[in-house]
Amino acid sequence: MARPTRYLFIGGLHRSGTSLVARMAARVPGATGIEGAPVPENEGVYLQGAIAHDALAGAPMRFATDPAQHLTEAHPLNRLETRVRLAADWDPWFPEGAAWRVEKSPVNLTRMRLLQQLFPLSQFVVVIRHPEAVAAAVAKWVDDPAPALIDHWLDAHDIVAADIDRLHAILVLRYEDVVARPDAIRAALGAFLDRGTAVPPRAEATRDGNRDYPDAPVMTDGQALRASAWGYAPGRGVAAWPPILRHPLRSVRDATTAALGGQSSK
Repeated sequence: MARPTRYLFIGGLHRSGTSLVARMAARVPGATGIEGAPVPENEGVYLQGAIAHDALAGAPMRFATDPAQHLTEAHPLNRLETRVRLAADWDPWFPEGAAWRVEKSPVNLTRMRLLQQLFPLSQFVVVIRHPEAVAAAVAKWVDDPAPALIDHWLDAHDIVAADIDRLHAILVLRYEDVVARPDAIRAALGAFLDRGTAVPPRAEATRDGNRDYPDAPVMTDGQALRASAWGYAPGRGVAAWPPILRHPLRSVRDATTAALGGQSSK
């Protein structure tokens, strides 16, 4: 009997690099992603009707700290009807026969625990990016002052850190590491999905977009102390940081860790 299709859900704050990582993951042998959909960045959240998604849901620098948008296993949507509707709505956007479906939406960042309940064999990738760069990148969308945007980043990732302990299979990647070592990240994604490390590159340039924001706001000392847990320092500084990796199979953990350079924090 054929194995059921599994989902890799990718999430992160807006402008964190989730689209880039989703394209990489969709190149893993046996994986596929959404392409050509009439929605922003091919995000699956717009292609389903099981979980309401209006203009307020998923709002940049709002959704991640909104208690109403933190969906866990205790949420009323944790029922078979939700799973069936999600799968039915997404089916037309994925080709038949793929072992993995890559679905990327920023709001997955605070829906992982519910999605794990609905799709028990799913896995998750969270993409994070320096809070100063994110604050600068989203400034064109929101009117909040830079310190408030950085505080949102910090509060949002505190929630993520607490959720991680409830997840069976998750890989947390930093945007800065993705653009610095794309080949290693591609290999790690292949290993994380247990599909091998030979992942063909996509024909697109990989560049450090943080350089586009030389005047990005600088964190305060208090903010910098909190951000240091993720390897970030003021002035868009990036320190060595072992990616967070959880997976129930030691062989997958070992292969993913090796692809990442031999170090992970879980």
